[in-house]
Amino acid sequence: MASKKTNAPRLDRVEPANLTPGDAGALRTGEHCEGELYVRADLDDRDLTGTTFLECSLEAVSMNNAELRGARFLECTFTELFAPVFRASRSTWRDVVLEGTRWGSAELYDGVFESVRINGGKLDFVNFRSSKLSDVVVSDCIIGELDLTDVTGSRIAFLNCRIGTLTLSNSRLHDVDLRTSDFRTIDGMEGLRGVTIDEYQLGLLAPYLAETLGISVEG
Repeated sequence: MASKKTNAPRLDRVEPANLTPGDAGALRTGEHCEGELYVRADLDDRDLTGTTFLECSLEAVSMNNAELRGARFLECTFTELFAPVFRASRSTWRDVVLEGTRWGSAELYDGVFESVRINGGKLDFVNFRSSKLSDVVVSDCIIGELDLTDVTGSRIAFLNCRIGTLTLSNSRLHDVDLRTSDFRTIDGMEGLRGVTIDEYQLGLLAPYLAETLGISVEG
């Protein structure tokens, strides 16, 4: 019987153009920013709840401990986004590219992520709990802990990533590709339904799968 093909993420090109310099100091809660460029802006500890960034580019911006709950990032690019604490629960990300991201603790739970690429960077703890992800690619990243508990996701690929702990409890996944990435521990083995791995990874997971299914293995 032929194996099922894993559908790859479908990503649109994101290239904001004709940008005008943005005034980081003028940003306020619920602001609508369109077609703006922010370079080396300091947004630490700012309350940007509900702010919308449309067709913007943010380069070497610091957002440590900024409140971004309910923010919307649409057709945006980020380069070297820095935030030891990144607080963006219930946020929306659509047609977004992030390059060289450095997050310590990233609170992204209850969010929506569509056509998003995260390329390169070091992410210590990423919390996607109860979020909806579709057409997402995470490539060449070092991730300490990735929490996908209660996530609904489709067409997601982790390419050449190193993941410490991957949590999949109660996740509902389809067309999720882990084949080129390494992981040390997986919590919530039942969440692997809908995930594609290779034969080597299957061998590494065999003891955990046997334990989950109550299978005794004796020599």
